[in-house]
Amino acid sequence: MVPELASRDHIRRAIPLLEQTLQGAGIAAKDVDAIAYTQGPGLAGALLVGSSVACSLGLALDKPVLGIHHLEGHLLSPLLASDPPEFPFVALLVSGGHTQLMRVDGVGQYELLGETLDDAAGEAFDKSAKLLGLGYPGGPAISRLAEFGDPAAYKLPRPMLHSKDLNFSFSGLKTAVLTVVKNQGMTNICEQSKDQMRANIARGFVDALVDVLVAKCVAALKQTGLKRLVIAGGVGANSQLRAALNDAAAKKRFRVYYPELEFCTDNGAMIAFAGAMRLRINPEAARREYSFNVRPRWPLDELKVV
Repeated sequence: MVPELASRDHIRRAIPLLEQTLQGAGIAAKDVDAIAYTQGPGLAGALLVGSSVACSLGLALDKPVLGIHHLEGHLLSPLLASDPPEFPFVALLVSGGHTQLMRVDGVGQYELLGETLDDAAGEAFDKSAKLLGLGYPGGPAISRLAEFGDPAAYKLPRPMLHSKDLNFSFSGLKTAVLTVVKNQGMTNICEQSKDQMRANIARGFVDALVDVLVAKCVAALKQTGLKRLVIAGGVGANSQLRAALNDAAAKKRFRVYYPELEFCTDNGAMIAFAGAMRLRINPEAARREYSFNVRPRWPLDELKVV
């Protein structure tokens, strides 16, 4: 992705998409109560487009605006499900840019328990998928391929599995995939053998990553004494991860909650919902001040209780 080109495309698409969404919802722009937008973290150019459109609309419609933390949107997205969790809970935020374990006691009440020290899980998926000649995004592609792999073919490392803390590291797992690909000389074997080998490597990678994520989630629940685990972020849609977490939940007697699949990856609904949650608790949280700034780097623990 080229950030500058992406931002230009956002400018071109923002208003037509807004009009299409309002039409689909059967409401007029003047009927909204407030406008929530992603203030950060993320790429500055894309954040500026969204913030400027939101604040301009607020000014034009005389509606209050509210900047939302991108990760808070993910953390609260499981509350959109038909069977939402109650506070408090442990949340695994696992996406292309983030892998974090959080204790969530309420809106704006977040405690960081552990995080990745290098690549996020989603990055490891994308980079490993590229090494295997798969498309982008890598998560769905490598997950589908892994279904045809032999789990005994490659035993890849489980980084920080026994670190006695709740941090993660996935760059070494990606490097292990690279090493296997190089050692197998995949360019010199027949296509049928190559396909099976790629599936075996994909299975080894997915199994290793899932083992680490599940073990850390179980450890976080034990450390906090909580019995509710929420999975948020794009990697939360991974079928192998969901199956392993469900199995662990049955054995360890905790409950695991997932957002609906359409709310796993980045989406506007989670930002709107986070804004609505904050406004319900504090109607003064939104403002009619339309100057704006963005926060490409914005630690989640800086958010305050509303």
